[in-house]
Amino acid sequence: MDEWTLTYAGYDPDDEGLREALCTLGNGVLGSRGAAPECRADDVHYPGTYRAGVFNRLTDEVDGVEISNESMVNLPNWLVLQFRVDDGPWFTPDEADLTEYRIELDLRRGVLTRHLRAEVASGEQLSVTQRRFVHIVDPQLAALETTFGAHGLSGRLTVRSAIDTAVRNSGVRRYRDLSDRHLDILTAEEVDDRTVGVVAETSESHVRIAQAVRTRVFGPSAPDEDDLVRRWFDDDGLVGHELEFDLDDGGSVTVEKVAAIVVCGDPAISEPYVSAVRKVAQVPDFDVLLRSHVSKWDQLWDRFEVRFGEREGIERILNLHTFHALQTTSHNTIDRDVGVPARGLHGEAYRGHIFWDEVFILPYLNMRMPVVTRSLLLYRYRRLGEARARARRAGHDGAIFPWQSGSDGREESQEMHLNPVSGEWKPDNSQLQRHINLAIAYNVWQYVETTADLDFLRYYGLELLVEIARFFASMAEYDRLEDRYHIRGVMGPDEFHDGYPDRDDPGLDDNAYTNVMVVWMLQRIFELLELLPEHARHDASGELDLTRSELDRWEDLTRRLYVPFHDDWIISQFAGYGDLAEFDWDGYRERYDDIQRLDRILHAEGDTPNRYKVAKQADVVMLFYLLSAEELHRIMRSLGYAWTPDRIPDTIEYYRARTSHGSTLSAVVYAWLLTRSDRAGSWELFEYALKSDIADIQGGTTHEGIHLGAMTGTLDLVQRGYTGLAVEENELHFDPALPVEVPRLDLLLYYRGHHLRLALDQTYLRVSAPPSDLPPVTIACDGQRGVLRAGETLSFDLGSADAE
Repeated sequence: MDEWTLTYAGYDPDDEGLREALCTLGNGVLGSRGAAPECRADDVHYPGTYRAGVFNRLTDEVDGVEISNESMVNLPNWLVLQFRVDDGPWFTPDEADLTEYRIELDLRRGVLTRHLRAEVASGEQLSVTQRRFVHIVDPQLAALETTFGAHGLSGRLTVRSAIDTAVRNSGVRRYRDLSDRHLDILTAEEVDDRTVGVVAETSESHVRIAQAVRTRVFGPSAPDEDDLVRRWFDDDGLVGHELEFDLDDGGSVTVEKVAAIVVCGDPAISEPYVSAVRKVAQVPDFDVLLRSHVSKWDQLWDRFEVRFGEREGIERILNLHTFHALQTTSHNTIDRDVGVPARGLHGEAYRGHIFWDEVFILPYLNMRMPVVTRSLLLYRYRRLGEARARARRAGHDGAIFPWQSGSDGREESQEMHLNPVSGEWKPDNSQLQRHINLAIAYNVWQYVETTADLDFLRYYGLELLVEIARFFASMAEYDRLEDRYHIRGVMGPDEFHDGYPDRDDPGLDDNAYTNVMVVWMLQRIFELLELLPEHARHDASGELDLTRSELDRWEDLTRRLYVPFHDDWIISQFAGYGDLAEFDWDGYRERYDDIQRLDRILHAEGDTPNRYKVAKQADVVMLFYLLSAEELHRIMRSLGYAWTPDRIPDTIEYYRARTSHGSTLSAVVYAWLLTRSDRAGSWELFEYALKSDIADIQGGTTHEGIHLGAMTGTLDLVQRGYTGLAVEENELHFDPALPVEVPRLDLLLYYRGHHLRLALDQTYLRVSAPPSDLPPVTIACDGQRGVLRAGETLSFDLGSADAE
């Protein structure tokens, strides 16, 4: 193994679901799990192919309540390739006598290879080597190559190359009592003696998906066309060609599948099925497609690679995280109406919905491929109408974006949630997490600040910010006695607390993270209005009907919005938090092996986390993750609070001691926060965050889909956390805090057109710009400042005050 290869030796059915998720191949549009091609969905295997933006809605009744769930749809499985020798059983790894079994995911090339050898009879073995990819250049293509070898064996090999049309969405166990059939099969036919075609349509959203798969047989021992038997078959939802040929001892034959998957609405097509059939007939063979695929991955790695000293094991995981981030959001995502699924295109957890995880993803992309960030923000902008309508229904101004978003921007959060510990269905109040709107606002600001894309600000970004601001301004209630505004009836990022133990109505008052970020957003809006040229500001203000009185109210909110505190200026998670009971952490750790999902345990006991000072994940401390100490201090001063940044370390430790880290995002946040105050603790949390998926630390959730926010969060911790990177007033600022465990960090940043190469060790920071006609950029580091011109390098001595 090296830093570019993820390898699994031996077959382990208990580990198969995890391997399938981590070996998923994708291109930013299409994702296909790393399942064994010969296996259909069962308790061990789960093939899944997903297309970004393809959703469907099904309805069920739970405890007398009608619930509707929209899901990213599992498409017909193009991958199927079954085989057997003579009249023996169809091969499965679960029943075969395996003498070799190895899976290798080549991260550098985007290729998954599987090699196995099985004992067919005494002294007779069949070897199988498979390579597959999902094409990174043409997002409609995927391919599988299988080479069979005979060792002491001569016999008749039967191979079934098929599409499985009987797929369902059954990849998440806790959803299995709900409806899961999303597809109606309209066509399943033999196009010609090498090609099978399938057309499916989603049952409610009526999205049409066409697949055409071409199968070719070749190799040193391949039969002549006259000796190759081809039969069309249609069996229990499998449709395709059954091939028969002789395979003699020492010989090898290769079977190649190339699939075209076309969805209505794809660019430059006429009709999906016609386009899929034409494409698969025209595209070249596996090896030619592979060359262009590998070449594009080389280009992507030139932009996204991170060199992390000599820590090969850590580099491998960082490369794995980068790989999956690019398979979910890549250049192919640009101009497509898709968001960032929290669990990638890798499985069915969270039903493929888009959450606030993008606040951990988009800032990373800003410095690598900002045009992708722009496209993902437009996914939100296009759903602004639905968000406005939701606000009106709730009696508010502006726009309310959903906690869970899918196809059209309506709220997709479940009304009822199954507690897998107790088996009970409980009301789900997570849609009260209005801070999702602030994540969108933060990402708009970060993108504009990084890129200076004033056209985006003028035509999209400002409108998003204004409508989000209007919503929170209409939520804010003024208390004349206190001379403070309050925002009530929300949930914070914590998620354990959805109300007060003595109230029937859900929701919390004055979640500190929400309130402070509202003030931050309003202040940024005033800055952005000044950033626009006068004529553009005038036009935008007119179009958005921004009045002086509205701006004055927003200004008033930045001075009078309430922030709760307790215990010597510890920022309270919400009003009344300081009155809650302390929790018996030691006792519960003794009673339960795993208390990450403490909420489920307490509910199963008839209790509630609403009674205790507990948290699932970072909440208040998200303020220190997103904002600098100086920014937060300015906000508190503007609100009239005497809070000072020296309270930050105690606040971090206060909440760290009361957090179960039931979300993979939590370790990322705390690792970032401790980079300067507790470097050993930060490094420990960083290593823990790196293991989130590769070691499945949540005990069986990764097989349902990766945790993209945590994966990308670790990358951003390296990119911005350890370098102290920030864009401020059109300058790149660095404040390095490289862990002592890392001798050197090398990465490439994309900033204002420049491809900047950054090299950081414990004594120097060097930033280089390649030759170009681009204007220079100002770099600041550790109290030093310099102007970087194209073709030059700036060096900063981290122990001195001068830039070279």
